[in-house]
Amino acid sequence: MERKHTLIDNAAEKRYELDLGDGMALAEYVLGHGLIVLTHTEVPPKYEGRGIGKELVQGVLEDIRRKKLKVVPQCPFVATYIRRHPEWMDLVLTAENK
Repeated sequence: MERKHTLIDNAAEKRYELDLGDGMALAEYVLGHGLIVLTHTEVPPKYEGRGIGKELVQGVLEDIRRKKLKVVPQCPFVATYIRRHPEWMDLVLTAENK
């Protein structure tokens, strides 16, 4: 999927930010040793239903893969996205790959 917006990892705020021009979509996280816990995602109400959440989560997962981290999808939106897109399952921290 081609991203339409710029995604940055704002490490100081512990969140990914997708700049929408007149708003921001967020994915908050907690970073651990070799893993990242995605705790919350947020898309401005006026952008709901436009694929912004999908764009955000896909970009975040691409960055996590680049950084060779494992993910704990605590956020229900992220967990559902990964279940529906099994190509990301290898990133999920399990008892077998700790």
